[in-house]
Formats: sequence, structure tokens, C-alpha cells
Amino acid sequence: MDDATARSIVTHVGRLVAEHYVFAEVGSDLARLLHQRTTDGRYDRAGDAAALAALVTEDLQSANGDKHLRLLHSADDVPADTDEAQLARLTRDASADGSGIAQLERLPGNVALLCLRPILYPPQIAGEAMVDALRLVADADALIIDLRECRGGAPDMVMLVCTYLLGNEPLHVEDFVSREGHLRQYWTLPYVPGPRFGPDKPLYVLTGPATFSGGESLSYALQQTGRATIVGERTGGGAHPREGFRVHPHLEASIPVARGISHLSGDNWEGTGVRPDVPAPAADSRDVALHLALSGRPRADHNTFDLNE
Repeated sequence: MDDATARSIVTHVGRLVAEHYVFAEVGSDLARLLHQRTTDGRYDRAGDAAALAALVTEDLQSANGDKHLRLLHSADDVPADTDEAQLARLTRDASADGSGIAQLERLPGNVALLCLRPILYPPQIAGEAMVDALRLVADADALIIDLRECRGGAPDMVMLVCTYLLGNEPLHVEDFVSREGHLRQYWTLPYVPGPRFGPDKPLYVLTGPATFSGGESLSYALQQTGRATIVGERTGGGAHPREGFRVHPHLEASIPVARGISHLSGDNWEGTGVRPDVPAPAADSRDVALHLALSGRPRADHNTFDLNE
């Protein structure tokens, strides 16, 4: 990549951040920072698209550590900025990822394990697969949902999953607030097909540092309702919904365009992550959760769990 191309890309990113970032003042400050760094020649030595993405991401996150705010490199062509192109890419990805249903297993003691990764795909793509998976675990005596490698997803899919795990009455879970103050509410659904796992049986959610965005939204909602015990490590800390903007055939500007706010807590997990109820190494969290499910132990109060106790 030549220097002129790199500078043009960074200028485009700066303009997009100023126009769309959820915190307008921060967006303007970052645009000025990118302009100054461009003038100083910081990006002239990038060499290729991947290196440029790393440099720009470092600068974008220097203001407030927003992990959703970044320049993403893709070995494949980045789709055009249209809903149809984005949906087509997600559909292809979901087909390769089993619709995000990575594992479904019945463990000893009639404990079901449902592993969701790499993301929670939108219901219009993966809703049928998710419904089938949740119907299969409905008769388990306890359920473990593994979100340790769930790095994002659609809020509508979060609501679909929550509906199978909470009560019958629709529940206002979270809101998205744009930089202009526009509000979008997210509620659980009044109806879903088939039996539900329901609001009463033991539920454990596994988390780790790779749990991010949509995976955190699901974890946080189930924790704040008191529905689930979170087992593992603190999550990545990304609560701002993002949009992607194509700035090069292999580069996408990821820009948060709203704030996610839990209607349950009035807060979110941005920068802090979702804190586990039962801290344990992420690699051990499945065994810890299974032990808790089989022993019927209540939730721990932020004390590290020892399998040998």
C-alpha cells in the first residue's frame, strides 16, 4: 500500500468517526488526532492494509478504550455498505458456523450444555436453528450456556434466547440510545414456538476474556434478572452497538453508533466487562458449572471457586 492510499483511507475513517461515533465530541477529537498523525507521517510506514489497521485502531482506542471502535482488516473482500450485502455475508458465515450453535450435549445428571460461538447470528438467519437447540434442552434439569468464545451478535437473537429462559410475560431488557438521543427498546417475546427451559431450573453461563458485545449482552441480561449464575472470568467490556463502513476492499471501519443501556440496572458493561458470580479460570469453568449443577450449590458471592474443596 502506497503512502497516498494510506493517507486517503485514514482521512475517510476520520470523517466517518466524526459523523457517526456515539459520543460526538470524542468523535471530533479522534478525527483531529487521525489528521495530526497523518500529517506527522505515522501511517506512511504501514506497508500493507493489516499494518495500517493495527496503527489506526491503536489511535482510535487511545481516547476511551472503546474496543468496538477500530479499523478491521479482512483477507476477504469487505462487502459494500448495504444491508443486503451485510446480510449476505452473515448468511454465508452462519452456514459455515452451524448457525452459531457450536455444541449441544447432554451431560451427566440430565444437565444440558449449549455452546454458542462465534456470534449470535440474527434470527432471520439463524432463528430456526436456535429455536431447535433451545427446544432440545427444554427438558434438562439444569442448563449450562457456554459463551466463552461468543464475541458478538444481534440484540434480537439475545432477546430470543432470553425468552426461552425467562418468564412468560415480555420483559424490557435493554435500550439502545443513539448520539442524537433516539431510543430503541429491546423486550423478550410474548410467544416462541415449543417448550421453554423456563425461569426456574438452574442456569449457568460460562464467560471469559473473549466473551464480547452480544455475548456480554446475553450474560449481563441473565445476570441482572437473577436468572443465571455467571461462571468463569470477566468479559471483554464492549457495550456499544456498532456499524461497519467499507473504506477499502480489505478494510472496514467499525464505529459504535449508540449506547447500550440495561433497563434492569440502568448501567452497562462498557470498559468493565461482566463480572462472574463464581470466578474461575475460563478453561475450568465448564467443570465448575457442572459441579455446581450436580451438587445444587447456590451462587457464590464473587469468591474464586475451587473444584477440590
